[in-house]
Amino acid sequence: MSKQTKYQARLPDNQGFIQYPDNEHEIWQALYDRQKGNLPHYACDAYLKGLEDLAMPTDRIPQLGEIDAVLQQATGWKTAAVPALISFEKFFQLLANQEFPVATFIRSKEEFDYLQEPDIFHEIFGHCPLLTNPSFARFSHQYGKLGLAASKEERVFLARLYWFTVEFGLIRQANDELKIYGGGILSSPGETLYAMSDTPVVKPFDLIDILRTPYRIDIMQPIYYAIDSIDYLDEIVKMDIMGAVTKARQLGLHAPMFEPKSKAS
Repeated sequence: MSKQTKYQARLPDNQGFIQYPDNEHEIWQALYDRQKGNLPHYACDAYLKGLEDLAMPTDRIPQLGEIDAVLQQATGWKTAAVPALISFEKFFQLLANQEFPVATFIRSKEEFDYLQEPDIFHEIFGHCPLLTNPSFARFSHQYGKLGLAASKEERVFLARLYWFTVEFGLIRQANDELKIYGGGILSSPGETLYAMSDTPVVKPFDLIDILRTPYRIDIMQPIYYAIDSIDYLDEIVKMDIMGAVTKARQLGLHAPMFEPKSKAS
């Protein structure tokens, strides 16, 4: 996470207000408008309910205080403004304290469809609606506590659990329809359509399997894992996650389903 980023987070003033230029509000509006058409078809019910509860503005970047007011009442969570990239230690500390890190910058038009760094649209639009859901909130809290206590080597495996659930998770709802709950997909117009196409592999949730699955952050995902409902996140919390990490380390990683990243990239 020490990698350099071309984006610079905007700092709040003494009242906690962040001033964004008009062109950045326009990018938020364009991203929101584009996903607004996709969401009723592809987002899971729990996300759609959370989006309705947050009632975030469509024509401007919301202030974090507006989001906090809803989250605090729903699940006791709040946001925390952070730079573009933070350490694993800081990330786990925030989650363990029921604070969700939000990088206070927005992507450029050139990276409209897919962005490697988590921007404010990714964090607020992609993740915060589900933080109004108790099961998702409990899972995120427990994940933070586990990560805080884990070793550097164990955290690498834990990162895969987060990646294939909170970031790129899918749900098979009661009618067996495949829907999205992962914020990495929901905040990406390009990946939303890709994830719902016939191109990627979709497998049922398996903790050991997930912990052994490599991923790359700079490509569309070749594989996704689907849970049966948002409430299943409570079942994952009850699992011996760290015991599974130990077993996954012993078994080793699966062969990657993607080409290795070239040294030039």
